Amino acid sequence: MYRPVTSLGPGRRLGVWFQGCTLACPGCMSRHTWEPSAGRELTTARFAALWRAALADGIDGLTVSGGEPLEQAPALAALLAAADEERRRSGRAADLLVYTGWEPEELAADPATASALSGADAVVTGRYRAGQPTTLAWRGSANQRLVTRTALGRERYAPYLDHRPERPELQVHVTEGEVRVIGVPRPGDLGRIERDLVRRGVTLRETSWRP
Repeated sequence: MYRPVTSLGPGRRLGVWFQGCTLACPGCMSRHTWEPSAGRELTTARFAALWRAALADGIDGLTVSGGEPLEQAPALAALLAAADEERRRSGRAADLLVYTGWEPEELAADPATASALSGADAVVTGRYRAGQPTTLAWRGSANQRLVTRTALGRERYAPYLDHRPERPELQVHVTEGEVRVIGVPRPGDLGRIERDLVRRGVTLRETSWRP
């Protein structure tokens, strides 16, 4: 979890990354999220408390990514239900955005799993395809779709469905022993960040975007 996230959805957001992904898209910048056992357990109650605090602090939304959230479909459904309950209690119109690598036809073919997304206001669908770059906001490749599912989702995301910012907004957070990049980089962005860090005296021993 991390906040504020300002590069994966509108406004200031709470970010949650699910651990584990068998889709393993070539070129994925988050290979460290593939291994199912590498994360930390987060109970629904603990998430609800952190989300409640974020809402009280004026957060604008929740972004769920991964990894692949649908590989933990019951947990995703529980998390979104808790997020909705807390936002209703707070009276804040904070939207819920979920990223999944599942394609629309896969969601249609497996409604039991896809139902875990029913609590989301908006969903970004589709595999990351390194050979199909895009400049669309918050999407990594041209095949990915931003789909609104509720009135709040349509209100919040309508201006961004075809929005193409001049440059993607990326967050680079440096702590002792770790550099975290949050957002959807364009081709070459991660290399430029790495070179800039070297100029500043920061050497990366390993990166999540290279095998």
